Amino acid sequence: MLYPIKVVDIELSRPIPTVEGLDGYMGLKGLVRLHGVPIGYVNAPVTLGRCTAETLSKLILEQHSWGIICQLLKNGMSSPQHPEELTLENLIGLPPVEYSGEWPLVTVAVCTRDRPDDMKLCLEALSNLDYPNLDILVIDNAPQTEATQELVKTHYPTVRYVREPRPGLDWARNRAILEAKGEIIAYTDDDVAVDPGWAKALAQVFAENSDVMVVTGLVVPYELEDKSQVLFEHYGGFGRGFECKWYRVDERKSVPIASYYGASGQFGTGANMAYRRCIFDQIGGFDPALDVGTVTNGGGDIEMFFRVLKEGYTLVYEPKAMVRHRHRRDYSKLYAQIANNGIGFYAYFVRSALAYPDERWAYLKLACWWILWWHFGRLYKSFKYANRLPRELIWAEFWGCFVGLTRYQKARRIAQEIAQSFAAEPLLPSQTAKPDRGKPKASTGIAIRTVELTQPLASLTDVKDYPEVWVFATWQGQVLGKVHIQNLYQIVAVSRLRDVIVSHFNLRLLNPEQKINQDTLWAQLTTTLVKHLLPNAKQPEQLAVLPDTTSVSIVIATYDRPNDLRECLQSLLTQHSKRSTEIVVVDNHPESGLTPPVVTEFPGVMLVQEIRKGLSYARNAGIIASTGDIIVMTDDDVVAPPDWIEKLIAAFVHPDVMVATGNVLPFELENPFQQAFEAYGGGLGKGFTSFKVDRNWFESYSRRALPTWDLGATANAAFRSQIFYHPEIGLLSEVLGAGSPTGCCEDTYLFYKVLKAGYTIVYEASAYVKHKHRNTYEALQRQIYSYSKGGPAYHLMTVLEDGDLRGLWRLLVEIPEVYWWRIKGRLQGWDNYPLKLLWQEFLGNLVGAWALWQSYRRVNRLGQSGVYVPVLQRPKTHEDAFSITDQLNQISDSQRNLV
Repeated sequence: MLYPIKVVDIELSRPIPTVEGLDGYMGLKGLVRLHGVPIGYVNAPVTLGRCTAETLSKLILEQHSWGIICQLLKNGMSSPQHPEELTLENLIGLPPVEYSGEWPLVTVAVCTRDRPDDMKLCLEALSNLDYPNLDILVIDNAPQTEATQELVKTHYPTVRYVREPRPGLDWARNRAILEAKGEIIAYTDDDVAVDPGWAKALAQVFAENSDVMVVTGLVVPYELEDKSQVLFEHYGGFGRGFECKWYRVDERKSVPIASYYGASGQFGTGANMAYRRCIFDQIGGFDPALDVGTVTNGGGDIEMFFRVLKEGYTLVYEPKAMVRHRHRRDYSKLYAQIANNGIGFYAYFVRSALAYPDERWAYLKLACWWILWWHFGRLYKSFKYANRLPRELIWAEFWGCFVGLTRYQKARRIAQEIAQSFAAEPLLPSQTAKPDRGKPKASTGIAIRTVELTQPLASLTDVKDYPEVWVFATWQGQVLGKVHIQNLYQIVAVSRLRDVIVSHFNLRLLNPEQKINQDTLWAQLTTTLVKHLLPNAKQPEQLAVLPDTTSVSIVIATYDRPNDLRECLQSLLTQHSKRSTEIVVVDNHPESGLTPPVVTEFPGVMLVQEIRKGLSYARNAGIIASTGDIIVMTDDDVVAPPDWIEKLIAAFVHPDVMVATGNVLPFELENPFQQAFEAYGGGLGKGFTSFKVDRNWFESYSRRALPTWDLGATANAAFRSQIFYHPEIGLLSEVLGAGSPTGCCEDTYLFYKVLKAGYTIVYEASAYVKHKHRNTYEALQRQIYSYSKGGPAYHLMTVLEDGDLRGLWRLLVEIPEVYWWRIKGRLQGWDNYPLKLLWQEFLGNLVGAWALWQSYRRVNRLGQSGVYVPVLQRPKTHEDAFSITDQLNQISDSQRNLV
């Protein structure tokens, strides 16, 4: 899991800065804003503790050009200073139009219980609100200490403090209704920091639309410093997007509204919601049997959203009304929160089904559908491949749904007991009859209106007798087209009209006469954005270089190949690098005595002995003995050019990169056996084009097994040392690898675990080594047989160890299909692959499962290697790291010339 992530705002009306001080952060999450309006997120890499303006500008240009252009059009369409010609140059400097009427009194209600530290953060942000008519109210819900009261009275004298003794969030919300002075009540939570423009964004919607009774807003993360906070965002978070949305029931339809509005979490959350005070006189207050502080643990906000729509009123989601929520840092609290989501959601289903008998069948269907789509869908994905979400969180919410079905009636009894116990406390009048909203609208006509786009837009106030409006848009009298607006007998405010027109016509507004083709127009718009808003997007970014202080350990496992080892070591000692580097040779057959004499020829090279046979055992022994920040693995039958190391490790300037692999070229192709190996899947090389893969790539394969074998091999690979003590990664699997019954794929499985944990792997084609292929037919046969055993063993490992069902698809479908086509090709004469090698492959695949079982037994008998301990946590036992430049001086010219 990639964390921490730095959360920042990026305001496009100001120069985009380079963000410094990001040491320790795995990435940057920027909220892109234009004149304060949120456009979307950009996720950017961190390089050597910074994220440059060039990187941010380039990503914003790639990902948000469309959103920026649409927002500029919205600003221009509703501006009193409407440009005579809608060009991007004329729109760049136009901010959103601010409401010019009288601002209503807004009561901001913060319901809290014994969290004074969070309350201080919240009140500090509320103190910075840009709003002229504000009433801030703190409702202290059944507190056990006086800390919140002292905080408010001592530091925030203008804030009103009220104690609500009845425990439960909805009791506190109802008390806020009784105590509110404003005609608008805006609710937020004590673990939230509101944006300075939050109150204005909420109030403007109410002020311009008399029929709107609820406004919800955007909730973004305050920080992503901890794994639990990142997990919550991956789980769905509180955000509901960056587009304004209108919701109102079409009374002409007779279907139950729970069929499409029952999943009312889509509308927002209680951390950011506002109501007209009068709505509660019509439909009653919040249900005190729901939400935090009751056995239902949630659902009070979403139940009210549904009730407002059910009773025929309008709800608007306005992303400009933004708050920042501080997610739970403690995993146990996150687990409880996710479980409570399920409990509260289904308790809300029960409450609404009891309150509205005509909706019961719709809620029953919705409850079943939600289980199948949301929960079983996520569980299926978690079993199909290793999901980034812990399965226990999915199970927690799943079981919470069934618990929630039993909780509401119990909670209602408790709420009644609380009401009796606190009989002296004030109560909201309950709803005794359906609100009278006048006679139902009988008209089914369609209003026809024309809007001239060269003039500033105005609200359509004369369409309240119609359920739908067709707006014909003209440009200098020429009709561009029409848009449909379901107003449902309400006025169409200028902001809504503007949004619909821009959404429908978009670039046509900048090219009304269509004199320019779309490609040319887009190129011109992009150029304008770069010139005025994102000038760094086209500036060449200076290539970051990994500091020389980053140390490297090179691990070479060998088994009685002294001549190959000597040539390999000689090539390593000619590397052009100034960084501290150590070489660790692991002798996997000490009793032969062939390796130590070679190592003694190279002063400073560390020799480690591992008597347990197997490449994974040997490499793990070398890893455990290493001291470098980066651990490079290669084979003893490999020769490297002088610039190999620096090219291979260059990608580690990015903290999310945990593995870098490189190309493997043939050292020679002198005989048909070496040529046959190179023809076998292209040898060990993976091409001449660099690439990188990450968690998104990991999850992009919905059915097929993840082809991690295409990412490189440990004949040429580098690893950030921290992965070897990462709880989700660790050392190489000793069940896999050469020298074990499975024969290979220990590197493939390590790549798999790195991607599963959320990190990035880079393949750098220019960082090549030359490999000495097997030069006898017997050796080639053994190698092909081992590779063929290792593949199925690896796929079974991902199924057994990681619950990744994609491996079964590979074993049961893809591999048989491959051999069917190869056999068919051989019989038909268009495939000349040697039959003996094809048989070795087939036999290896056939025994792969048996080989894995034998490997498990072998590791149980021989034991697993110890745990890798980071250098800073281990006692210092040697000082073997040395500079390659210094060691070159210790080697004779004749030795260097052998390479």
